[in-house]
Amino acid sequence: MAGILYIVPTPVGNLEDMTLRAIRVLKEADLILAEDTRTTSVLLKHYDIHRPLQSHHKYNEHQTVELVKERILGGLNVALVSDAGTPGISDPGFLLARTCAEEGIEVQTLPGATACIPAIVSSGLPCDRFAFEGFLPQKKGRQTLLQSLAEESRTMLFYESPYRLVKTLEQFMQYFGPERRCSVAREISKLHEEHKRGTLAEVVAWFREHEPKGEIVIVVAGAQPVKPSKQKRYGRGEEETQQP
Repeated sequence: MAGILYIVPTPVGNLEDMTLRAIRVLKEADLILAEDTRTTSVLLKHYDIHRPLQSHHKYNEHQTVELVKERILGGLNVALVSDAGTPGISDPGFLLARTCAEEGIEVQTLPGATACIPAIVSSGLPCDRFAFEGFLPQKKGRQTLLQSLAEESRTMLFYESPYRLVKTLEQFMQYFGPERRCSVAREISKLHEEHKRGTLAEVVAWFREHEPKGEIVIVVAGAQPVKPSKQKRYGRGEEETQQP
């Protein structure tokens, strides 16, 4: 009988965010796949978990995915973790999950930690509908994507490096307008968690004066829908006019 692939979220900051189920699954797994075995070893030691650990990251997943699949088909239960958060969300995991799903292997993804949801809920911006964009392309396609997002009406979420934050916010001002509301969440669930809210102009001015550090999530308000202009129709021979 084939085993199961478990996709296990891990804390993005505070180790207490680990769920009881995630701890149990990792303790019972035949093999744990980790984005960085050094980072995961710290977590496993904290929770007294002693299971075989193997590296699985974006640079080797294309070479290892078939081997992992065969081991699961052979009966092993495998748990996949990333350095922080939920695997597959801007982290390795999609390729293995797709390969196993296509093979008919059971894939169980545990609910748990991720940085984007606390960021949008804490932002004060609408969170009933949102668009998760992850990391923007660094070069090719970046401007085209930003142009397409200028009219996006849903709240938008982006991951960004602290070293590129100011440049990205400046580009957002260019494409979305300086008065668009936003919130920059820094160090979610960690000791120095911070949320800086305001217009894009206000927030970029703040970070020009205060060097950002740590993990960053940018939340940007969606575009306001354009109200249709009121029209008044006149009788035959009179021109149709638009009222402001």
